Amino acid sequence: MAAKVTLEPAGRSCWDEPLRIVVCDLTPEQPVTLRVSLSDEKGTLFRAQAHYRADAGGELDLTRAPALGGSFEGLEPMGLLWALEGEKPFFRLVKRDVQTPFVVELEVLDGHEPDGGRLLGRAVHERGFLAPGVRREPVRAGRVRATLFLPPGAGPFPGIIDLFGSGGGLCEYRASLLAGHGFAVLALAYFRFEDLPESLNDVYLEYFEEAVDFMLQHPKVKGPSIGLLGFSKGGDLCLSMASFLKGITATVVINSCVANTIAPLHYKDMTLPDLGSDLGKHTTTESGFLDFMNIWNNPLEEPYHQSLIPLEKAQGPFLFIVGMDDHSWKSAFYAHIASKQLQAHGKDKPQIICYPGTGHCIDPPYFPPSRASVHAVLGLPVFYGGEPKAHSRAQVDAWQQIQTFFHKHLNGKQSIKSSKI
Repeated sequence: MAAKVTLEPAGRSCWDEPLRIVVCDLTPEQPVTLRVSLSDEKGTLFRAQAHYRADAGGELDLTRAPALGGSFEGLEPMGLLWALEGEKPFFRLVKRDVQTPFVVELEVLDGHEPDGGRLLGRAVHERGFLAPGVRREPVRAGRVRATLFLPPGAGPFPGIIDLFGSGGGLCEYRASLLAGHGFAVLALAYFRFEDLPESLNDVYLEYFEEAVDFMLQHPKVKGPSIGLLGFSKGGDLCLSMASFLKGITATVVINSCVANTIAPLHYKDMTLPDLGSDLGKHTTTESGFLDFMNIWNNPLEEPYHQSLIPLEKAQGPFLFIVGMDDHSWKSAFYAHIASKQLQAHGKDKPQIICYPGTGHCIDPPYFPPSRASVHAVLGLPVFYGGEPKAHSRAQVDAWQQIQTFFHKHLNGKQSIKSSKI
């Protein structure tokens, strides 16, 4: 008997949207294996599978049925997506072209055989990155190299600039998803893209000032100020932008340093030195991954405190999202420094959300946690930390927290309530 696979929503959904998976027409308490696969733009295959048992009525609902083994165990309704692993080692699942969806194939197999039993049912589902009505506009304005994502409707919309880390290039997938929640989001490249500098040493804060001006002058962006969202190196750049530039109201940083890192940052006649590091202090995990958590100099010590970003000049508020198992740097320590620094100068205490068991790469919901992958610049496998279940839950909650924060401080209203970890 063929099994019937039902997916809600049917046909297509956004990547950050929960997907309900139900299998009907099984025999009572029948053991089955569910297997999910998708290929990225480079043709790398990602797979996950889990063993289940149908209920007494021959139905399997992943919101109620725990996985009995496979890629994960326990009640994990979205586990078949966040547990995806690439066939190539150390390969991270990212979305390079947000204009096309990931095509997800779900198979229902009889029994709990390691290589899968008889095929009982199959479904194909598209997981997109542009919500209905969201517009994607490439930006080549002056020196600015970016992509602007606009929600449906006439606007204007609260504006956000989105920055990624030290890998360079233009990453659009977070900005495209965030635009689906009512924000005008500029995914901003700042090096290693088109005619932008190849090195961070040649990046100047005036470039980011030009991007802020672009957003504030755009007819679809609601002024008089915008928000910033930054991850890793992009986070400390956001803190510098909030400290030196005008027109910024709210800043969210994800696993970032409170000092300027990797390269000196220049603005007009000012230079913020690089915090600096000692690569000799790196460790290597049992699996051969590089662990860089302890290589960075302490920004509270002489002479490294000169690299501290002058947050006393910044316009808040701030939200620090921290993975407590971040192995790229001591994000919780840096967030604590920022809090002390702001309060010492009469500023409001920042909001700090710490997620246990969570590593460095906190993505939007349902992306597989990247515990280790090949670094885009170094070309070597780097350990980022995190425990898969805890990390995947943190990504869901952090995504809601980001939206709530920006809706409150850019729109003056509360968004959806966030869940508790």
